[in-house]
Amino acid sequence: MIEFFGWNLPVEFSGIVHEHMAVREKAGLFDVSHMGEIIIRGRQALELVQFLTPNDASRLSFGRAQYSALTSPEGTFVDDLLVYCLEDSFLLVVNAANITKDFHWIRQHAEPFDVQVENASEEYTQIALQGPSAENILQSLTEIALDALSPFHFDLGKVAGKECLVSRTGYTGEDGFEIYTKCSEPGKIWNAVMKEGKEYGLLPVGLGARDTLRLEASLMLYGNDIDETTTVLEANLGWLVKFKKGDFLGRDSLFDQKEKGVSREIAGFELVERGIARSHYTVFADEQQVSEVTSGSYSPYLKKSIGLAYLPIAYTAIDSKIEVEVHDRRVPARIIPTPFYKKKEKSD
Repeated sequence: MIEFFGWNLPVEFSGIVHEHMAVREKAGLFDVSHMGEIIIRGRQALELVQFLTPNDASRLSFGRAQYSALTSPEGTFVDDLLVYCLEDSFLLVVNAANITKDFHWIRQHAEPFDVQVENASEEYTQIALQGPSAENILQSLTEIALDALSPFHFDLGKVAGKECLVSRTGYTGEDGFEIYTKCSEPGKIWNAVMKEGKEYGLLPVGLGARDTLRLEASLMLYGNDIDETTTVLEANLGWLVKFKKGDFLGRDSLFDQKEKGVSREIAGFELVERGIARSHYTVFADEQQVSEVTSGSYSPYLKKSIGLAYLPIAYTAIDSKIEVEVHDRRVPARIIPTPFYKKKEKSD
């Protein structure tokens, strides 16, 4: 267990590799109640969300969600988040480390809008059921038709008798669901899912495997891969920037950067000799120090060492050669496509 912004969180239950492979091959259950929930409601709720985020929230209707960001005027990340469109409001799910910062940021920019902004983080519990068997495990505990939920869609209903919001989202690269509830006994939902999942090989999963799973899927981690010094385009997330929707924080900066082209971009690499690239390890190219690793680990599924780093554009092409300094030794590496891992598609 470790302390994390006021929470005691498990790093592992039965071993990081064991838990990681359970999610890839069967299923894993995560307690992610440390995540933050901020609600925006009122006559101009949509207008505020549109101004705060680069994605187009007008495309959302009740039951749909999208990945997005809170962007600064410079086009960098205040945070990344999920935006849920509820019947009378928007639910923004933010990173635990940024709850207070995000809430103040949103309140600050909400002043010209006819809205109410609420930090509801203390009211919500969230658990994530991820893996190929997730739907089979959860379906027996809810009347929600899970097979009708496409990715980034959600529905409201009961899970193990408790009122919940169930969304087909996750942070592992696998199929799965995130379950939000305000009920006073969320442990009953956890226990019911664990009991139902026993025959499927379901395991509880800690932060260690959560990190290796998301890295294999090349999902960004705030504070490592994205922050207030990295722009959305540099993070290779230009697909979520909808310039045609109108004004938003950072639009001019991002449009200018798109026109001129980025000078650096995040890229994935694998070590071609023994070693593990960890965060902040120095990256070299042509004998020059050019960057540092933002995220790196041994990949339990791919069985090789992988990582991410912001590199000058000249070194981001596939098969470009770089070196990572691992314990005073420069280990050769090469740029490879991301995501490193893609889930298997279901067969008919």
